[in-house]
Amino acid sequence: MQLITTTLKSISALILASGLLCGNASAQSAPHDEAHHPAKKMDWPGIYNGFLPCADCMGLKTSLALNKNGSYILITQYVGRSPRDFVEKGKYSVDEASQTISLTPRKAGDTHQYRIGDGQLMQLDDHGKAYTGELASRYVLRRTDVTENPPEHAH
Repeated sequence: MQLITTTLKSISALILASGLLCGNASAQSAPHDEAHHPAKKMDWPGIYNGFLPCADCMGLKTSLALNKNGSYILITQYVGRSPRDFVEKGKYSVDEASQTISLTPRKAGDTHQYRIGDGQLMQLDDHGKAYTGELASRYVLRRTDVTENPPEHAH
C-alpha cells in the first residue's frame, strides 16, 4: 500500500512540476525560432516511466518528464532499498543525427543519455552505447502521457 501511495505521489508531483515548467516557457518565441530548431517540432516531449535494472536493489522505478521548453525532471526510487524519491532537474539536448537525448542536471552529476524510439526512450550506458546482454530490454522508459486509442468500457 505504501508503494502505491508513494507512486501516486511521485506521478502527481511529476505532472504538477511538468505543468509548472511548461507554463513558464516563453510565449514570445518567434516562428522563425522553430525553423532553426526542428527538434522542437518532434513529438517526443512527454512523460516516460520504467522499472530499470539495479545492481543492489530490486529495480529503479523511474519517471522522466521532458518539457517542451528543454527542461526535464527525473524521479527515481531504489525499490526494496529506500522508499525515498530522488529528484533531478536540468536541461536536455537532442542530437537528431544519432536520435539521442542527453540530460544535463542543474547540480553536478552524471549526464544521462537515451535513444529516442517510437513512444519510448532506451537508456544508454556511460559511453553512449546501448546495453547488451539479458537485461538489455529492461533499460526502456515508455511514454505514458498519451494513448493512441481511448480505453473501451465494459458494459
